[in-house]
Amino acid sequence: MKPAIPDVLLAPSRWLLLTEAMAGLDLARGLLSSTRKLPKGHGPVLVIPGFQASDFETLLLRRKLARLGYTVYGWGLGRNHGKTGKLVPRLIEQVRALHVRHALPVKIVGWSLGGVFARDVAREAPEAVEQIVTLGSPIVGGPKYTVFAGLYKKQGFDLDKLAASADAREASRPLPCPVTAIYARRDGIVAWHSCIERNHDCVSHVETTATHFGMAAHPQTLRLVAEALTTAPRG
Repeated sequence: MKPAIPDVLLAPSRWLLLTEAMAGLDLARGLLSSTRKLPKGHGPVLVIPGFQASDFETLLLRRKLARLGYTVYGWGLGRNHGKTGKLVPRLIEQVRALHVRHALPVKIVGWSLGGVFARDVAREAPEAVEQIVTLGSPIVGGPKYTVFAGLYKKQGFDLDKLAASADAREASRPLPCPVTAIYARRDGIVAWHSCIERNHDCVSHVETTATHFGMAAHPQTLRLVAEALTTAPRG
């Protein structure tokens, strides 16, 4: 079920940003959690990190998914510097190669900006992608509803124009596969409402109680990811 979107859309408050200090607790919970009662699956899964993150930050998530039976891959491109024009073409090549290697379409889990990349990859290589799970991914408004909004504004960017351009581009490009969008109302980096789909019926939404930085480690998020990967999402 799609959550109701607030009438006034804002970037995360400073109070929410402070709650990101709890990410360490999310990590500790994840380290101690078990996968025994989670649904198992098979096939290739590619995990894409968020902005300024790398495969190191997704290591726990990838190990947990591997225990569930998946053949799990990190993206292998170092830190995510956010340069879409350079990174997305390499991801498309990687996904197509995994599709050929396994003779199966790839499931993609994308954290934050990684989820935005995952959607672009699926649009360019629909034959190679089975489904996508996004974790706190801002698909509405570009940087406008993130903690980076002030930085962009100081650099002279018009946030409204950036948002309008991003939203128009997103609306004009249909998604070729099911997507599960996992979001957190306590997210201090990306406003939760920017993770909610406005345009495509193939997206389902699920809430986690994790922080943004702890989202890929939180046991509840892991359960939601595992369930999404074994259940066809509904809009």
